[in-house]
Amino acid sequence: MRATALDVGEVTEANAAVLRTAMAPDGELVDLRLARGCRAFAVFAGSEVAAFGWLSTGSEWIGEVGLEIRLHEGEAYAWNCVTLPAHRHRGYFRGLLDTVVGTARAEGLRRLWIGAVDGGAISAVVGAGFTPVLDLATTTVGGVRWIATRPAVDAEPALLAAALSALGGRMPLRSGLRRVRRRRH
Repeated sequence: MRATALDVGEVTEANAAVLRTAMAPDGELVDLRLARGCRAFAVFAGSEVAAFGWLSTGSEWIGEVGLEIRLHEGEAYAWNCVTLPAHRHRGYFRGLLDTVVGTARAEGLRRLWIGAVDGGAISAVVGAGFTPVLDLATTTVGGVRWIATRPAVDAEPALLAAALSALGGRMPLRSGLRRVRRRRH
């Protein structure tokens, strides 16, 4: 639990330099993402970024599973959410998510998608109001990725259908082998 209020805000072109530094070696992607309409949010610890995340209302590549999410009207996708190692276990990730969720609600977005890889931050994701819908597990060997999919426990059928639609499929979401495609975006 956080003892003090966090300094969380949206990153714009005017203050993007600190995010470029925090995202090293991917810092050069900041300007490209902002230019295509992605929005960045950050938790600031003094003059540096302690955690950051991106919000998109357009299609995005999900590198961890090698799929593209195609959002429908009124939907957004929170992605590439990271707490830098020196700032972990202080509630920054949850504070970041709370801000992103609050911004999405205030702007009238009706659905916000996010992925949690290997259960790492699932408690913060659920604590910020997200409902598990789809379990995706991946294993990569020799440039080939195996993706296994299944509905999350107690997933609502309508929400599951919406998730599958955003990922371009229906259940089963083509579990199987795929070539690893790396995209820097």
